[in-house]
Amino acid sequence: MALKSTIYKVELSVSDMDRHYYETHKLTVAKHPSETDERLMVRLLAFALNAGENLELTKGLSTDDEPDIWRKSLSGELELWVALGLPSEKVVRQSCAKSGEVIVYSYGGRTADLWWDKIGNGTSRFGNLQVINLPEQATKELAELANRSMKLQVNIQDGDVMVSADDRIVYVTPVVRKGAA
Repeated sequence: MALKSTIYKVELSVSDMDRHYYETHKLTVAKHPSETDERLMVRLLAFALNAGENLELTKGLSTDDEPDIWRKSLSGELELWVALGLPSEKVVRQSCAKSGEVIVYSYGGRTADLWWDKIGNGTSRFGNLQVINLPEQATKELAELANRSMKLQVNIQDGDVMVSADDRIVYVTPVVRKGAA
């Protein structure tokens, strides 16, 4: 018997001083049975960092040919492809061919470092690719905030991120490994 996804209800308030974006998003998020709390929270953080009109969480882990998050134009063209984790160089290449902008949020500490050492040179030619690493300690702390019903406040200023839930605060300083050209 197949395991079912767990549903999370999330009220995500984003105050992004860098982009002057201030909005609250009410999200229903399906957590795949193989998805960890850490990955779920990284997905929500990536959504907050790119929040805007037409941004959507996709089926993610349950679909191979979709990113975790995307933004499509009103005419259906893929404008933004957001992937999480450590995708292969082939997947990164295919993503860059499908979308105007691709952002990979890597995490996992030393494993993420080794992944970047392996694919960094091969992806340098993609001007529409950004790779951003999330520090391991921060993503572990984010995982501790996971709850089936969450009210998250995300404040972004000067590239630094503060995520708060109830009386807990997690600070995240994303590290840009590769910026878009």
